[in-house]
Amino acid sequence: MNKSIIMKKINNYFFFTGIFIFLSACSGINNKQVPSKVPEVKDKIHLITLDPGHFHAALIQKTMYKGIDSTVYVYAPEGIDVEEHLKRIEAYNTRKDDPTCWTEKVYTGKNYLQKMLADKSGNVVILSGNNSKKIKYIKASVDAGINVFADKPLAINSSDFLLLKDVMKLAGDRGVVVDDIMTERYEITNILQRELSKDKEIFGILKKGTAEHPAVVQQSIHHFFKYVSGKPNRRPSWYFDTAQQGEGIVDVTTHLIDMIQWETFPDKVLHKSDVQMIDAKHWATKLTLEQFKKVTGLKEYPEFLQKDVKNGQLNILANGYMVYKLRDKYIKVSVVWNFEAPEGKGDTYCSIMHGTLCDLTIKQDEKNDQPTVYISCTKAYKKTKSFEEKLKKKVRNISLTYPGLKLVKKGNQEWILNIPEKYRVGEAHFAQATMAYFNYIKEGNLPDWEIPNMMVKYYTTTQALKMAEKK
Repeated sequence: MNKSIIMKKINNYFFFTGIFIFLSACSGINNKQVPSKVPEVKDKIHLITLDPGHFHAALIQKTMYKGIDSTVYVYAPEGIDVEEHLKRIEAYNTRKDDPTCWTEKVYTGKNYLQKMLADKSGNVVILSGNNSKKIKYIKASVDAGINVFADKPLAINSSDFLLLKDVMKLAGDRGVVVDDIMTERYEITNILQRELSKDKEIFGILKKGTAEHPAVVQQSIHHFFKYVSGKPNRRPSWYFDTAQQGEGIVDVTTHLIDMIQWETFPDKVLHKSDVQMIDAKHWATKLTLEQFKKVTGLKEYPEFLQKDVKNGQLNILANGYMVYKLRDKYIKVSVVWNFEAPEGKGDTYCSIMHGTLCDLTIKQDEKNDQPTVYISCTKAYKKTKSFEEKLKKKVRNISLTYPGLKLVKKGNQEWILNIPEKYRVGEAHFAQATMAYFNYIKEGNLPDWEIPNMMVKYYTTTQALKMAEKK
């Protein structure tokens, strides 16, 4: 049935104050991929949120954007997914510090997709929810001439990938932009690792590696129960069904593979033929009913999850790894999902790039659990005393863009980068990625490699799944 909810608007004073504070927090970021300010746009962008089921949809609206209409049109089926989404937006609108002023106009009903297409209330649709529906939503939006900014993954199996290929061709013909939300490109440690790896005097060149000892290794550890914007995050029950959410090997790995392409072959157009899958495996995380209750609020497993329940525990194929070649470089990617992080800890990420002159590693600092960049000399370079001076010079140059960045010697031939807290913006990466996307569609400056490499990324994940399923 029809249902309109117009949420509370905040005084314009808070809007401009929020923009000023947000931009101040991002000061110093002047990377090509990270706009230093909210982009000026010639015409207003009008947002549509379609069937929001994941909290990333709300994080897009955690801040305001210049030139973006503050009224957002939401179309969704009735239920807890849309209700939780609206609660998050309301929390942003009513928070004490830097409140937003979004107005949500909501339609709920079984024909929500048809209603969205008929109304065509906006020119950009935000997708973040049930991944099994995502390719259908993307195609419908492209058919209607609406730009799409979607949470990963856009494809969770080989069938989805083939459909995505057709949709992306159609999008090109229609002149609309379909892109995914790659927030990790805005994480300061990834930016620094990429910058150092491009310097041949510091890094040399990336080794080729072997299947047993890859040139690049990335691992991500996530948790089903976590806090988002300071509150426990309730996940929908379908999130635990890999037929709807997708397996871990095609979900979180999307970010890792994007980082590998972005750092290993910066600004280069990649092709499917550059990918050779060597090995892949998947395995389950087991949740008790009590754990399932804690994260979903439900008292029992729904019928569609019974196929995955064994001995009272829910088995979720959330974990996996893949070993593959990207051109001539051997790569290993792995993802692990646990129920809950140890107290005081959170999700973790490790990225290692083996160069001919040094290794660049991102891992959690042992003292403060913050992601930190480590630089370690290779044995071949330890005889050369000039390495440290070259490294110091490079960090001084980088600190012109990121003031306050410091190089600290950790051991005989190991250094770390001390990163000022102002660059660790966390959830604000969603705003940075969103601003870049808005700039893409308004200024027409989408990089030549963006869409081809996105397709290579989903080819890689779906090929890994295909191989893992055969074992």
